[in-house]
Amino acid sequence: MSGVERIRRVFTDLKAKKQAAFMPYHAMGYPNRQTSLDVVMALAESGADLFEIGIPHSDPLADGPTVQAATDAAIRGGTTVADCLAMMGELREAGVAQPFCAMSYYNPILAYGEERFVRDAVDAGVDGLIIPDLPPGESMKLEPACREAGLATIYFLAPTSTEARIRSVAAHATGFIYLVSVTGITGERASLPADLVDSVQRVRRHTDLPLAVGFGIGNREQAAQVASIADGVIVGSAVVRAAGSAGGAETVRALSKELAAGAHS
Repeated sequence: MSGVERIRRVFTDLKAKKQAAFMPYHAMGYPNRQTSLDVVMALAESGADLFEIGIPHSDPLADGPTVQAATDAAIRGGTTVADCLAMMGELREAGVAQPFCAMSYYNPILAYGEERFVRDAVDAGVDGLIIPDLPPGESMKLEPACREAGLATIYFLAPTSTEARIRSVAAHATGFIYLVSVTGITGERASLPADLVDSVQRVRRHTDLPLAVGFGIGNREQAAQVASIADGVIVGSAVVRAAGSAGGAETVRALSKELAAGAHS
């Protein structure tokens, strides 16, 4: 079964139960190598349906201060693209079965080699790619390689996306579409935007692909709010903050149960 098919199955199975997918983000190598593995294991055991696995980059333009600090710490600790792929492979060997969507900015993949990255990602158990700074019109080499390998290509849409951009993403995306809830960077917010329902409905008119909402979601109530209008709930900064706390993976486990309960409500 290809990565695209594994991702599709998760959303299809949850839709049949009238639930949204809970998709946590965590940066590999933060706060250190072993703890990052423990965090993903804890998430896998406490409600995660699929994962956004962060590959640290020195210039994470879409990320807020929490994720920026985490990825900087991971890089300072020596985490590389190859290390991240190796860790995902280790997690697969340890029994983590949920789909992995590797999140990387484009430069690390370009430096690694696009075709080599796709090949090694598949070998490591990756199911899809999330690349915030690579729009569909500029992925002429990477996207065909992903399609040939069965990797999902997951693109972003924002509240400011034009109708033309929505149509383009709908035509190129596989797996699901990542909807940014706000015009801004990642990070927890006190409340979600009032126009989020309209943003989801505007994209829904153009595609039957699952729509997963991220940016600004940090608690059970917000997860449930997003689950009522979208197919997936993506949570990053709250998970990363918990991972860096004194409780580490166990703090993440408790948070994950709450967030999953909201997404599955």
